[in-house]
Amino acid sequence: MKNLPDFPWDRLEPYKERARAHPDGIVDLSVGTPVDPVPGLIQDALVEAANSPGYPLTHGTKALREAAAGWLRRRQGVIVEQQDVLPVIGSKEFVAWLPSYLGAKRVVFPELAYPTYDVGARLAGAAATAADGLLALGPQHVDLVWVNSPGNPTGKVLPAEHLRKVVAWARERGAVVASDECYIELGWEERPISILHPDVCEGSHDNLLALHSLSKRSNLAGYRAGFVTGDPVLVKRLLEIRKHAGMLMPGPVQAAMTAALGDDRHADEQREVYAARRAALRPVLERAGWRIDHSTAGLYLWASDGRSAWDQVSRLAELGILVAPGEFYGPAGERHIRVALTATDERVGAAVRRLQ
Repeated sequence: MKNLPDFPWDRLEPYKERARAHPDGIVDLSVGTPVDPVPGLIQDALVEAANSPGYPLTHGTKALREAAAGWLRRRQGVIVEQQDVLPVIGSKEFVAWLPSYLGAKRVVFPELAYPTYDVGARLAGAAATAADGLLALGPQHVDLVWVNSPGNPTGKVLPAEHLRKVVAWARERGAVVASDECYIELGWEERPISILHPDVCEGSHDNLLALHSLSKRSNLAGYRAGFVTGDPVLVKRLLEIRKHAGMLMPGPVQAAMTAALGDDRHADEQREVYAARRAALRPVLERAGWRIDHSTAGLYLWASDGRSAWDQVSRLAELGILVAPGEFYGPAGERHIRVALTATDERVGAAVRRLQ
């Protein structure tokens, strides 16, 4: 199986068991899975579309594509045509398969990164390079460059100037830049910007793709709802491949996604929930001896007390708090932990009390 790595989360199981043994139960701040309810208007749209006996469209309904284009225009200042939007069955499957779709031979992704960028390169039989400084790659040929802002696990925001340099570097070499923007509405001290924004791409979406997810924005991780857009030629090519492969988003999910993208209120309310949890957790971690690096956006606190990641995981597991070791995201994370904001208010309150 294409020399795939062991699934990293299995290594966390002994620490999870230790955290579960706490008298007040576990506070799981490891995996960034939403815990808050799916908004009612989205559930209603799903139910209303439940009688869906026919095959759905790979390209999605026109209503869905228009809703996605409208959201990009309103919230991100990005203009795309509705036909250049392509729904995907959650953003992770697209991350994993994009190198194969493109026939990529060399893939570049951040040094600290979501592991699926590497997995996708391996599935495609491509050479994978973790590098933040693209100039260090020299003259070697590159087919696909992943960027992720706000970043997972660090919460780092890439400014427009940096993204412009990435776009220019890639275009000189004929490479595709794919920007994973699933946390883009969760800016705290900094406001993230899309790779498709005119300040970055100078009005041209050539060789650019932006990937969006509703898992965090609308608590739709269980629905597997996302979309990709950008270069019309690339999107059309991806659509044809996905038609052949039968990559179909279920019709009821398309209806739910249309409702979600058309409503900003629920997303703003969810953002405030995460902001409150972040405001509660960050200061107590700092007082307990952790330094918070980056973390100016997104759903995580990237923290270090100077010791190895696993020592920090163990220390917190004794308090019944489970976090992710930074080395899951690359060797550069070996002295950091990732602390997720995705626990209920009650469980976050329990973590705060224990850390105090």
